Amino acid sequence: MSDETNIQPEAAPEATPAPDIAALEADLAKARDEMLRALAEAENTRRRAERQATEARVYAIDRFAGDLLPVADSLGRALQAAPRDTTDEALRNIITGLELTERTLLDVFARHGLKQVGAKGDAFDPNLHQAVAQAPSDQPAGKVAEVMQPGYVLGERTLRAAMVLVSAGPANAGSTASVDIKV
Repeated sequence: MSDETNIQPEAAPEATPAPDIAALEADLAKARDEMLRALAEAENTRRRAERQATEARVYAIDRFAGDLLPVADSLGRALQAAPRDTTDEALRNIITGLELTERTLLDVFARHGLKQVGAKGDAFDPNLHQAVAQAPSDQPAGKVAEVMQPGYVLGERTLRAAMVLVSAGPANAGSTASVDIKV
């Protein structure tokens, strides 16, 4: 047998359909878009988790601190009601103990990011203050004239708004008070 007889005739090249380049480019663009969206979603999820973890650390004590606010209020009211001009040594010692307890409690609040708000003379801020009334006073208009109950903020979150009397400005002694009601 000769080499010529063993040579197989070459198979005719099969007609393969030409790949549709436009379709492949569209699939590639779609896959790239899906990948970028998945990466963006993963990054957003990571940032959200970090933010939530930070908020959880900062605001973890908000319920506990809220439960302690009446204790601070009671200490403040007890000190306001206590007689300052007493000669009784035992009563003076009790008052001093109350003052130290209140100061310690407020220091612990501050150490954990809980701050007291609502001092007389502050500008009225509806995010921090709850206006109980508005009346003429020696304070300029829009300032806190009197604090009925102090408020507290934890971080940037208002835990309890301060209940305040807002100044309407100085009272005019010569004029009669008038109220403007607009409907």
